[in-house]
Amino acid sequence: MFGYVSPDLPNLFIKDGMLYKALYCGLCKSIGGTCGQLARMGLSYDVTFLSALLHNLKNVDVEVTKEHCVEHWFIKRPIAKRDRLTDYLACVNTAWMYFKLTDDIADEKKGYFKRLWFSSGYRKVKKAHPEIVSVIEKRLAETSALEKQGCDSPDRMADGTATMVSELSDLMLEEYATPQTRQLFYLIGKWIYLIDAVDDYDKDKKKNCFNVFERAYHAENKRALLKENGKEIDFIFRTLFYGVREALSEVKLHFNHDLTDNVLMLGLPSVTKRVLSCEGCVNCKKDETLKKM
Repeated sequence: MFGYVSPDLPNLFIKDGMLYKALYCGLCKSIGGTCGQLARMGLSYDVTFLSALLHNLKNVDVEVTKEHCVEHWFIKRPIAKRDRLTDYLACVNTAWMYFKLTDDIADEKKGYFKRLWFSSGYRKVKKAHPEIVSVIEKRLAETSALEKQGCDSPDRMADGTATMVSELSDLMLEEYATPQTRQLFYLIGKWIYLIDAVDDYDKDKKKNCFNVFERAYHAENKRALLKENGKEIDFIFRTLFYGVREALSEVKLHFNHDLTDNVLMLGLPSVTKRVLSCEGCVNCKKDETLKKM
């Protein structure tokens, strides 16, 4: 459920690329400062984008300075300075990663060692911001309950993650939260859940893990899923993109929004196109090889 939200690099302005990298490094430093150095291993591009969007919505300017870091110790690089919002996002990132690995342990019996990297950070988050843990725990429990019921509705299954992202945005935006911002973050969360489910179809099928698209369509593999039900699945994502555009047009952005527009209007569709085209899919590569024989 991590790493899908990213810019569309061919259409990203240089200035926005530099800002994105600075936010990424700033979030990394915030994670180290608030949750401990090991928790930096869970740094997410998804939360980096949330940092860009939330700073803009909340009218908090990003101050960029040149600093050294652990990975780039020789030459200073642009890094967004830590602020209250970035530190809060660092806690969200750490708690989210901890619960993701807990879910992996429950589903796939793996991730025990990796979760240790985030255990100390998670305890710090739980003590400093119990509301973050409460939101994530509650919504993931709802999702887990639907899985146990064998829910076959992508819309219902995505609601837990979507609501979680929406509620976390309320906590971070505070007085800047509106029905429009809630809707925007809800749709972003919904997209994250659904694109992850499509992308992981073959892996989940092989490991006998829950996948809502497998429950809904019972396809043999991802290639068959998209061949037989591609139009319907494509419609689901197109509806999401329309909703994102509508919600984005109704929120107030205080600064230049080229970066956030790039990610939401171009990045999400680009990633969706890649996933729905089966790029990198093992079964698809096998089929193509057989065709050439």
